[in-house]
Order: sequence, then C-alpha cells, then structure tokens
Amino acid sequence: MPRTDPRGASSAAGLTLAILSACSFGLSGVLASGLIAGGWSPGAAVTIRVAVAAAVLLAPTIVAMRGRWALLRDNLGLVLAYGVVAVAGCQFAYFQAVARMDVGIALLIEYTAPVAVVLWLWLRHGRRPTRLVVAGAVVAAVGLVLVLDLVSGAHPSGAGVLWALAAMVGAAAYFVISADEGNGLPPIALAGFGLLVGTLALALAGAVGLLDLTTGSAATSYAGRELPAWLPLIALGVVAGALAYTSGIAASRRLGSGLASFVALSEVLAAIVFAWLLLDQMPRGIQLLGGVGIVAGVVLVKLGHRR
Repeated sequence: MPRTDPRGASSAAGLTLAILSACSFGLSGVLASGLIAGGWSPGAAVTIRVAVAAAVLLAPTIVAMRGRWALLRDNLGLVLAYGVVAVAGCQFAYFQAVARMDVGIALLIEYTAPVAVVLWLWLRHGRRPTRLVVAGAVVAAVGLVLVLDLVSGAHPSGAGVLWALAAMVGAAAYFVISADEGNGLPPIALAGFGLLVGTLALALAGAVGLLDLTTGSAATSYAGRELPAWLPLIALGVVAGALAYTSGIAASRRLGSGLASFVALSEVLAAIVFAWLLLDQMPRGIQLLGGVGIVAGVVLVKLGHRR
C-alpha cells in the first residue's frame, strides 16, 4: 500500500493556503476602491477592516488558546510587534506612501519584501539562497513590474519612497513572524491578537490626528450594481482581513517565510482579476504577461527551496 509523504501533503496544503491568503488580500484593494469612491478615507477603510477582522477572530482566538494564557504573556513582545509593525505599521506606511507618489510604484517597493525576507534568512540564520531562488526572485520582480504596468516610468518623491520602504519592512515582518513556529501560539491566536493590537494602534493614530478616519456615503458601486456600504466593509473585515491573515500565517508555517512571501506576490495578479470583474478594469496584455512571470518566479523559488 503506497504511503503518503507528510511533508508533501503539508507543502501542498501550504501552497493552497498561501494562494487563498493572496486572493483574500487581493480583494481588499478593490473593495476599498469602491468605498473611497463613496467618500471613505483610506485610513477609515483599513481601520474598520482590521477592527472587523479582530472581532471575527476574537472568539476563535480564545478557544484556540485553551486557557494557555502563559503563552500570550511569554510572547507579548512578538504579538505587539506583529500588530504594530506587520498590521498597523505596514498599512499606515503604505497609505502615507500613496499620498505622496504613484500607487503602482509604492506597491512595487512594498512587494520587494520577499527579497528582504530571503536576505534576512541569509544574514540571521545563514540560509544562503540558491541560484534558483535568486533567479526566481528576479523573474518574479520583472513580472511584477509588468503586472503593475510601470514601463512608462515615474518620478517618485523621496519621502514617498521612504514610506514605501517602511511598508516593505512591515510586509517582511509579517512573513517572518508568521513563519515562527517556536512561539507555541496557534496561528489563529497570533492573527487574532495581532489584529486586536493593530486595531488599537490605528485607532490611536486616528485619535491623535495621524490618520484620517473620515466616513463616506451609505452606498458603493461594484460591477455596475449599487450596494450598501456595510456589505463591502464586512467583506473587508471577514474575507480580506480575518481569512487573509489566518490563512497567511498557516501557510507561512507550512512553507516557511521565504517561499510563502514569494507565493504572496500572486496577490497583485488576484487584485487585477478582481478589479476586472468588480470594477470593469480590463487588464492589458503586458499585465497578463507579467502574471506569467510571477508564476514562473514562484515555481523557480519552489524548486530552489526543495534543493
């Protein structure tokens, strides 16, 4: 009777969870776009997204802890870092960046996070990247440039670049912390506590005037249909928040932070597809070509990690 390789099954499950997380995260920009068109500020949209996600995961987080609150005490610094840096800090820095520069350029800079993760693993743990991993990083980066359609060129501001780099650090922290299995915290608990900390951090930023929390109209439009604003807000919190973060952490623990961060590049492609379906924004041929490049880069990274 053939025996199943548990490592292969875990890897397959990890890839599935990573793609699910990327697609869930990719939906957030489309949902937020409709809300912003209705007068909502980006800060208000992301704060509600994180707050709803934290509320959804509160009960599952408590159940997952099973009374082991000593784990939370022992990992309090890690949870605070995850919530402040990987959740609130990353989102806050990204919105600061797009206020000063082209959105595509800011997103491209933020998505250099996988390269930062590989560099971190090399410097911190001595995991020198193989040639295939490096080749995959280059191919994926080229594909990402094509997907974002940046070939026309841009002249970003210095402050905008610095904010985008800060967002990149937050994204890299998300992958590294999510992949840490040694803390003993269940994935859903790390996501739940991190989102709670992120909510408090964003609310504090809004209270002191660092984040605009303006709310908009009661209706939004997607795929030519008008929807009440509460519907995309709930979807932002449940799908693009709770589901995205939880599946992302579970994927990182199965694949490792390096590979999981590269698979997450497919978030950009997912966002383009959702924009096509819900906002009637047809992707151009060069963007589809870039999507092929991203997939090819992920495959090379996968082969490099196996070796």
